This record gives sequence, structure tokens and C-alpha cells, in this order.
Amino acid sequence: MNKPDNKPFDPAIKSALTALLYQLADDDFILAYRGSEWLGLAPHIEEDVAFSSISQDTMGHAAMFYQLLEDLGEGNIDSLAHGREASERKNAVLLEMVNGPGHYLSTAQYDWAFAVVRNYFYVQAKKVRMDSLKNSSYQPLADVALKVNMELYYHLLHWKTWFVQLMQAGGEARPRMEAAIKKVLGDFEGVLTLGPLGNEIAEHGLIEAEERLKQRWLFMMEPVFESVNLSVSESVFAMKNGNGRKGEHTADLDAALSTLSEVYNVDPAASW
Repeated sequence: MNKPDNKPFDPAIKSALTALLYQLADDDFILAYRGSEWLGLAPHIEEDVAFSSISQDTMGHAAMFYQLLEDLGEGNIDSLAHGREASERKNAVLLEMVNGPGHYLSTAQYDWAFAVVRNYFYVQAKKVRMDSLKNSSYQPLADVALKVNMELYYHLLHWKTWFVQLMQAGGEARPRMEAAIKKVLGDFEGVLTLGPLGNEIAEHGLIEAEERLKQRWLFMMEPVFESVNLSVSESVFAMKNGNGRKGEHTADLDAALSTLSEVYNVDPAASW
């Protein structure tokens, strides 16, 4: 489905398409920011470089999805990324949660286990979505999915390696990872859902149905879980802190957006 230059979109299709694009863009945007806060705080210098590169890629992916929204008349990229209130955001709540107590500029006490689990579980879900979006009925979205997918292989390999190594490590590593897994799964349903227009999004062929995507995520993760003697079922997925797809968010997002939009708000009319 490519929008003809001389014909408007069917309103129902456009509504479903924009809903999906806001989810994709907002998810990557906020998680990229959370990743950037780890700069200088990662376990070692090589990880500092790797994590920074992954976060930069992820912010680039968000920009591509925001560009598609701009092309649909939703506003310019800068305003979409920086000029919207928390209540307008459609990212999963899990992705906005702080990395841990403190602030990245001082007294940061971040949780590396949480970072590993959140990023690994999310990137695998993102990979499932990009694989599905390569066959999207909206060709510009399918084209972007192909580009994003090329970088996800490395992101996924990176986080999977950390996940397996820490789950198999001795000492406090396993208990801390298990606590992080419990925390992530407690809001992971928010990552997997397609929101209030999920049925319409699937019916228009923009992406596969929510339940199919969820089952594919479980299928991809099961061998890894088995390799580290971990059992995870769909029944543990939840949205304990709100449904971000409906604009329900935490104070963590308000604080993050205040920092992210500080420069933009100096002069919203400027070109950043």
C-alpha cells in the first residue's frame, strides 16, 4: 500500500498506521535515551563504546519512524520527538523506567542486570516486529523495516551474550538477573501489545496480529531460556505500571522528556 500523491488515505487505514508508527518511534526514542545515560557508567570501556553505538542506532531508528509520521502530515520530526507531552506518547512504560537510583551526572546507582534484561527482551521483540513489517502493506514502512533489521542482528547478539553469561555466572549475578527478569516481565505486556487499534492495525496488513507476534517472541526466546535453566510462560506478562499505548505513563517519562527537550524548548522554531 503506497499512498498515491493525488489521493488521500482512507481515514481508518491512516489512523491505524499512525498509531503503529507512534509506538515504534516512541519506543526507540525513550529507550535510546535510557541507553545514553549509561555513557561512562557501563561495566568496562569496551561496553561503554558498544552500548553508546547501539543507543545511537536506536535513536536513528526512531528518527526514521518519526520521518514516516512527518510524511503523513503528523508534524515535523523535531516536534514529534521533542514537542509532545508525556500523555501523548505511545511508548511502553517498561522502556521509560529509570536505570536505577540517582542521576547519570552524579551518584548514579544503576542496575546493569535490569539494563541487560530490558534491552535483550525488547530487542528480540523489536526483531520480531521488523521481520513482520518487512511484509507490511505500507511499502514505506516495509522499506524502513529492512534498514532497521540490518542493525538488529548485532544488537541482539550483544544483549544475548550478556544475558547468557550473567545467567550462568556465579555469585550474586544469577539472583540479580532473576530479580531483573521479574521486573521486566511485570511490564513486558506493554511492549508486546499493539494498543487500542491493534485489531485494525493487523486487519489492514500493516503488521501481523499481536498474539502471533507474542508467540513468535516466546518461540525465539525459549531455547535461550532453556540453556540457562529458566522457565517463562505467557501468563507472567503484565502491565503493572500502566498501558503506554493508551498514554498512561509514569513520572519517569516526565523527567526524561524534560531533559531530552531542554534544548528544543529554547527555540522550537529552530532547526536542530
